[in-house]
Amino acid sequence: MITVMKFGGTSVGSPEALQRATKIIMDGNGRKIVVASAMSGITNFLVKGVEGLPDSGKGIADEFEKKHIDAAGQLLNGEQMAEFMKEFEIRMKKFRDLLEDKTAAKDPYFKDNITSQGERFSTLILSHALKAAGARSVALTSEDSGIYAEGSPLSGSADLQKTETAMAMKVKPYVDDGVIPVITGFYGINCDGRPLTFGRGGSDYSAAVVANAMNADLLEIWTDVDGFMSADPRIIPDAVKIDEMNFGEAAELAYFGAKVLHPRTIEPVRMKHIPLKVRNSFNPDEPGTIIHHLRKPKDDMLRSVALKTDLSILSISSAEIAFHPEMVARIIEKIAENEVVIYSVSTSLSTVAFLVHNNDVKSILSKLNTLDPEDIERIDVKSDMALVCAVGDNLLSKCGVSAEIFTAVKEARANVAMISEGASDVSLNFVVPMSRATDVVKILHSKYVRGGFDERF
Repeated sequence: MITVMKFGGTSVGSPEALQRATKIIMDGNGRKIVVASAMSGITNFLVKGVEGLPDSGKGIADEFEKKHIDAAGQLLNGEQMAEFMKEFEIRMKKFRDLLEDKTAAKDPYFKDNITSQGERFSTLILSHALKAAGARSVALTSEDSGIYAEGSPLSGSADLQKTETAMAMKVKPYVDDGVIPVITGFYGINCDGRPLTFGRGGSDYSAAVVANAMNADLLEIWTDVDGFMSADPRIIPDAVKIDEMNFGEAAELAYFGAKVLHPRTIEPVRMKHIPLKVRNSFNPDEPGTIIHHLRKPKDDMLRSVALKTDLSILSISSAEIAFHPEMVARIIEKIAENEVVIYSVSTSLSTVAFLVHNNDVKSILSKLNTLDPEDIERIDVKSDMALVCAVGDNLLSKCGVSAEIFTAVKEARANVAMISEGASDVSLNFVVPMSRATDVVKILHSKYVRGGFDERF
């Protein structure tokens, strides 16, 4: 049995957290592969610091080096620390050279290279902690492992086929020999060998890619929560953990607001029916949430309600746009130039509307303004909207579900500005003003997840 175990930033963010992660790995059964994020706070530190390079390079390197040496020093004894420092100094010299290289900043993948450095050092510490605990382990970068990516800077996607072929040669021999590889998350390498990151939070996705490539029996995502919840506990204090989900439900919740998993984590494991568990490294006795292909049906109408805020609706009007699909294609192409995430699309005879993040509106408008003014009559923007994602069993096949949900929305005195139904049989998504969004979630959760209605609303 092969288990891929991924540890997030908070799960490797301190000597204590690294010690917990080491114990969890050592207690695991079968053959193990570990994927780790950077220590918590490191990626943000590097993202902020990259703007001041090369002048700030020495200060960044000194602070970065101190944090990692201090952490390792609390986990390793003298001889173990000496062995760690041999590898550490090699990697650190490469990092310092990169920070001080004035020509490197001209490389379009420079930010990918800088911001992925944290993973190269957290995995090194964790691998040596495993050795100190008696395991055989090796720290591997994405370059060492053969995790291949394609796409534009800061927005890569894994090349699954190429990665599977490479890992069979570069990683599988270690696993077959009983060695625990500890692999960098967050990035792969493109066809030219340059680092290409998978977007913020992309280490979850990296772990799923590794599980896919190694045909693992299980993927475990170790984080700082007990699993998927029926709602955000900050909004719903009595939200409950969901013990079991199918891939479709987890994908919808991750994409539309639940911050438990990176939205792209599901697909690589779903392709090969690899079960995924979300578990809490701070509470390892908690079994967490298991996500797999099939699950037992539940009686509740809804299983979870997620919320994504700070969104805007862009409504683009053009005469009989429904009869001009080439116009819609040009609009989408312009939006795609900035790699903007579109959360929902709605059309009518003369209007097409897109749901996007507030922060993307300005760049989208600048792109749309380059289209022929005779093609577009008007662009309207409705800001500060929120997307509510209601997830349940076979919602499309149950009569009256939409009526029940929108009756609850009415009780929250919220106007529905946009609806997305039919694309998935496990979710119904709709947009309301942010000012009423939490009330909508509270009522839906109270009536249809927990089965009671709170008379305060």
